[in-house]
Amino acid sequence: MTRIKTKYAVSRDDNPQQASLEIFEQLGQPQDGFVLFYCSVVYPLDTLAKAMSKQFNSVELAGCTTAGELTCEGYEQHSIVAIWFSPDYFAVSAELIDSIETFSLITAQTKVNRLLETCSSKQLTEIKNNTFMLTLIDGLSTKEEQLLSILNSAANGIPHFGGSAGDDINLANTHVYHQGKFVQQAAIVIMVNTLCQFEVFNCNHIKSSIEKLVVTAADAKSRTVYELNSEPAALEYARFLGVDINDLSPEIFSLHPLAVKIGGNYYIRSIQKVNKTDLSLTFYCAVDEGIVLSAVEMSNIITSLSGKLETLEQRFDKPELVLACDCFLRRLEIEQRALNDEIKQLQKQYRIFGFNTYGEHINGMHLNQTFTGVYISGELNE
Repeated sequence: MTRIKTKYAVSRDDNPQQASLEIFEQLGQPQDGFVLFYCSVVYPLDTLAKAMSKQFNSVELAGCTTAGELTCEGYEQHSIVAIWFSPDYFAVSAELIDSIETFSLITAQTKVNRLLETCSSKQLTEIKNNTFMLTLIDGLSTKEEQLLSILNSAANGIPHFGGSAGDDINLANTHVYHQGKFVQQAAIVIMVNTLCQFEVFNCNHIKSSIEKLVVTAADAKSRTVYELNSEPAALEYARFLGVDINDLSPEIFSLHPLAVKIGGNYYIRSIQKVNKTDLSLTFYCAVDEGIVLSAVEMSNIITSLSGKLETLEQRFDKPELVLACDCFLRRLEIEQRALNDEIKQLQKQYRIFGFNTYGEHINGMHLNQTFTGVYISGELNE
C-alpha cells in the first residue's frame, strides 16, 4: 500500500487538449482510482469532455463547471482543478441522475443501493461510519431542494454535502460531467468509502438579524419574489440598504444577504438578480409567499471559517485535504474586503480544494452563501 492518499493538479492552459494532458501528468498518469475535477466554462466543453475522457481512459471521472476554483494555492479563475483519490484509501463510485425533474424516491434508493454495492465490492472497509457522499447539481436547474430532500430520505444516514455547478457568473449554462459528457438538468452523486477519518461540515458567518422583510408575492417555482412588505421587491430591498436600485449587483448582494430562520438557525437565501421589467428579485434558493426574510449582520468571514477548521484539526489532526463547495458570493465578499491573502493562507494551511458554487448542499438542505465540505484527516480509522 502506497502512503500517497491523494494528488492534485491545476491547469491554466486554455487549450482543452493541453490542459487535460497537463492535469493527467500532474496527477502522475493514474491508471486506477478516481478523479474529481472542476472547470471554468471558458473551455469548449464538448472538446474538453473528449480530451479528459481520452487522457483518463482507465480512471472514473466526475466533475462540474464552476464560478471559480479553489486550491491550496489560493483562488483560481478560468482553470481546471482536479483531485485524484488513491484506491488504497478510497473506494469511490459515481451515479448520474440524468433527469432531476423526474427524480423519485424509488430512483434515489436504486442509485444509492448501486453506489453501496460498488463501494462494498472494492472491499476497502465497512460502509457504516466510513462513508460520505458528494452531490454536484446543475446550478440553474432550480430543483436542488427537491432532489436533495429525496436523496436524503434514501441516504440511510450517510452524511452528504455538495455544490451547485456555476458558469463564471454568466447565469446562462451550468453543467455536470459524467462518463465522457457534460450534461444539463442533471446531477451526480458520488459515494466515498474511506480508511481516513473525516467529518462533513458547513460554515457561515451570520451574526444577527437586523430587519425583517415579509415575502408578500412570489412564484416558488422560479424562485422569484415580486413583493417584500407589499412593495416591489427590488425597491424595498434597495430602500432598506439606502442605495439606488440601479446600484444593486452581485457585489451588493454578497455584502447584504437575506436569510430565513429554521429551527433556531439562520440560513441565507441569496439574491441572484434584479428583474428590471417588474422590479422583482430572483433568488438562488427556495422562496415562497408568507416566509419572513431577515436582513442579517455578518461576522468576520475569515475567522468564522478558521475557527471551524481549527476545531476539526483538534479532533482529527492535520488534514489530508478539505474538499470544499464554497459559494461564489463568499468569494466576492472576500475580494471586496481585500482578504485574499488571508483566505489563501487558510487554503494552504488546510489544503482546501474545490469550487465556487451557485448553491451549497448539506444533508438534504440547499443553502446559499455557505461553505460546505468534508475534512479528510491524514489519520486512518483504527
